[in-house]
Parts: sequence; C-alpha cells; structure tokens
Amino acid sequence: MKHINDLHIHRVDKLASPHEIKEKVQVSEEQLIQIEGWRKQVRDIILRKDKRIIGIIGPCSIHDEKGAYDYARRLKKLADEVSDEIFIIMRSYFEKPRTMLGWRGLVIDPRLDESYDIEYGIQLARKILLEISRIGLPVANEILDPIIPQYIDDLVSWAAIGARTTESQVHRSLASGLSFPVGFKNSTSGNLRNAVNAVKTAANASSFIGIDGDGNSSIMRTTGNDTCHLILRGGSSSPNYYEEDVEDAEKMMKDIGIIPSIVIDCSHANSRKRIHKQKRVLKSVIEQIVYGNTSLSGFMLESYIYEGRQDIPSDNLDELKYGVSVTDSCIGFEETEKIVRMAYKDLKGMK
Repeated sequence: MKHINDLHIHRVDKLASPHEIKEKVQVSEEQLIQIEGWRKQVRDIILRKDKRIIGIIGPCSIHDEKGAYDYARRLKKLADEVSDEIFIIMRSYFEKPRTMLGWRGLVIDPRLDESYDIEYGIQLARKILLEISRIGLPVANEILDPIIPQYIDDLVSWAAIGARTTESQVHRSLASGLSFPVGFKNSTSGNLRNAVNAVKTAANASSFIGIDGDGNSSIMRTTGNDTCHLILRGGSSSPNYYEEDVEDAEKMMKDIGIIPSIVIDCSHANSRKRIHKQKRVLKSVIEQIVYGNTSLSGFMLESYIYEGRQDIPSDNLDELKYGVSVTDSCIGFEETEKIVRMAYKDLKGMK
C-alpha cells in the first residue's frame, strides 16, 4: 500500500508514560501536603482573600541543575525574610517558545547540544522541581506543550500561559483543568482582549484531547479553573504597567464578569528587555498597591545568580559561565535582594 503520511518523520521513539516517570522521581506524601498548602496560599492571594502579593522570581529559563539549586537556596532566604507581605514562588521554566530558532528549553534539549533527549529532559525537570520544593520554595512553570503537565503538574503551584499561546484554544482548555492558578499574558502586540477572553474561557468547563497517566490518548473533561488571571507584560508599542493601563485592564475584565486579579511582568516589553528597568516597573506596582489598588495580586522578575545572558557555546559546553542565563538577560541576585527588600519596606510602611 502506498504511504502518504509521516513523510517528514525521521524516527519515532516511545516516550515513558507520566506514571513511569513519576515512579522514577517520586514525591512524598509530606511534600504533596506542602505543595497543596502553597497552592492554597497562591489561590487566596489571586482571589484577593489574602492581601499579600505573589512574587514570581527566577531565571528566564533553567539550564543547569547545580545553578538552579544554588539560586533556590538564596531565594529561600529572601522569601522567608519578606513572607508576611510577599509570597515568593521560584520561576522554574523548562520550555521556551521561539519566534524562529534557538534552544527550546531543558525539557526538549536537556544536554544543550541538539540531541533532544526529551524523556531525560522530562525526568530532569521533575527532579529539579522536586528538589526546589524540598529546599522550601513553591515553583512556577510556563505551560507550552500540552502533554508536559501530566509529568510535572503535581509539583507546580502557579503557571503562566505565554503571550504567544494565550490565543490557543488548546491552552485555554488545558488551563481550565489544571489544579493550580494560571495567569494568561497579553499578546506580544500589547492586545489585552485575547488574554481577558482566555481568563473567562478557562474559568468554564471544557474538553480536549490529552494523555492520561498511562500515556493513553484520552478525552480530558474539565470543570473550569476559577483562579485564572491576567498578566500584563507590555507590548510592541508600549509598556502597560502604569496606573491607567491597570485601570483599563480592570474595566475590560469587569465588563465580561471577571473579578480583576492582575500580575505585572516587570520584564519583557514592560522593561523593554533592559534588565535594570525591572526595578522601575516593580516600584510602580508597589506604589499603586500602597495608594489603594486592590486588583494587583503580584509581580514577576527575571533574576538569576549573576546578571546578563550568554550564548550556548556550539563547540565546548565547559565554556558556559556559571549562574548566567542562556536565554533572556536577568538581573543578578544582589540586585534582586535590593529591590525586593525595597518593595517589602514600602508594603510594610502602608500599615
């Protein structure tokens, strides 16, 4: 029989099921209880029952296991210091959406050499999330591939749907079934309508095709997620973290029956990808809260051990600088401590 399908598939490799991966990298009952508690705190903050704010802080992407643990231990100390005002969640992203080409993240290319050992990448990502949780920090993840959550979702306390995927019906349906709060970013153009519509859509029941714990293709029927919310990340024409931008977003959400809960991304277009401008964005967010805004529920910072970014060496990975991002530029941890402590001081001063 003539074959007219899979013409551009070079090879098909069987992938271990979520249950098999979870069996290899197991989470204890005690840790599950801890993660459940973290999720409740995040949920209460997003729903504004808890008047603290969340701070999603960490590297643009994780590429190095040792560096991830080093950063987590530093962040844990800061998190404890500010916990009565800011609930810090470590940004732990393993998938990177690409406009064109480039490294696609630890899950897809864990060895950073285009060998694409995805099963190892999933297992390593799960191991890293588990260890960060053991250090004492809840973790945040970006949902890109709709299959990956089945492998790691029991370890996640908050997630984002990125600017490039907010319009995706698959991701909206997926978010409606996830067991933790999910933020939708506005489009790269700065358009808010798509993200606001996504929040509304994900709050309702849906169905989509996914895989179950045994790896079987399945129809996933969801109940809807009432802790989905908006993330303002700026757009191609301008930032959108100013007071009038937040007010416009609040009105748009209220007009379609959504109680506003908004997280501000201090990086990306809001800082024009100039890393040191993140402190300016955070200062504005905190000022708005101090002056009475009740819909702002958190902020995001791109931060790592040392500031800046680097390319992945094509010949010798030993040339990678330790503690420096391989994707977007990040502020260093010293600056992170400084601006988070300033934010904390201002929040404390309002009481």
